[in-house]
Amino acid sequence: MSDTSLAAYTTLRLGGPAGTVTTAVHTDEAVAAVRSATSAGRPLLILAGGSNVVIGDDGFDGEVLLLRTRGIEAVAEDASGVLVRVAAGEPWDDFVAHTVANGWSGVECLSGIPGAAGATPIQNVGAYGQEVAHTIEAVHAYDRQTDASLVMTPAQCGFGYRSSVFKHNDRYLVTAVDFRLARSGESAPIRYAELARSLGGEAGDRVPLRQARDTVLKLRAGKGMVLDPEDRDTWSVGSFFTNPVVPADFFATLGEMPHWPAADGTVKIPAAWLIENAGFPKGFAGAGVAISGKHTLALTNRGTGTTAALLDLARTIRDGVHARFAVELHPEPVLINCAI
Repeated sequence: MSDTSLAAYTTLRLGGPAGTVTTAVHTDEAVAAVRSATSAGRPLLILAGGSNVVIGDDGFDGEVLLLRTRGIEAVAEDASGVLVRVAAGEPWDDFVAHTVANGWSGVECLSGIPGAAGATPIQNVGAYGQEVAHTIEAVHAYDRQTDASLVMTPAQCGFGYRSSVFKHNDRYLVTAVDFRLARSGESAPIRYAELARSLGGEAGDRVPLRQARDTVLKLRAGKGMVLDPEDRDTWSVGSFFTNPVVPADFFATLGEMPHWPAADGTVKIPAAWLIENAGFPKGFAGAGVAISGKHTLALTNRGTGTTAALLDLARTIRDGVHARFAVELHPEPVLINCAI
């Protein structure tokens, strides 16, 4: 694999060559690289953990900036909580492990998620009843339009379900994220039923931080959602499709299926259930790619796949779900030089 093959920098291990690949280990280096590319009109792709991106087999004919900044700093503390600033390139799970070790509560249920801290507000990353929007106090970013660094409030970030103003928008380079965490040895109240059952309790319970983290890691590993170079079921971007949110009156026409209430009277349907019941079980295979044998929402590279084959599989699943239920599935990862 060549130094410019983008497969080396993504959890899918897919993607063609880059024009150039450079690395930034300091924030000012990252900002300078983005400023230079912007002023020169050069195409620029920023990659950190590469865990939520699908890159086409033709690659990216431009400059790829690998964000490798590091740092976790408690910038303000009081008896009840702490404000923690995390560099954008810091591996996310390293940060979560740090919070648990220090008795800071609020992101423990986001354990085991791959990628970098700076990507979490872009996606409004969430799992097991927690979203980063619950604890983010500010996002530090460089604005390519105004050539200025700024600090954005949660309202300015426009957080929604797996979305924000940063997603599908190259205006901003996230440089750091501030999290407001509670000073507590116990988790935030457990919101997710599966996690509560695994903990032997009920929704609303609190448990020791370490117990919450270990249980989430075990649940994620059982679904192939903790990276393991030896396990092809983890060669994915995690959940490929978001859970569809539909109007209540439309949902009433669909018949009996799992669901839960969403914003403004809408209804959220688990995409995994739709996929399985449209005839696509775990292990359903394409050409060198397949649905994970552990989790229906993960589309995986079995080691010989291509991005084209992965997207063919995604289209087959999307179209099959639509034909069966008239519900549209939408991809969760960012697609670079490719589409479904």
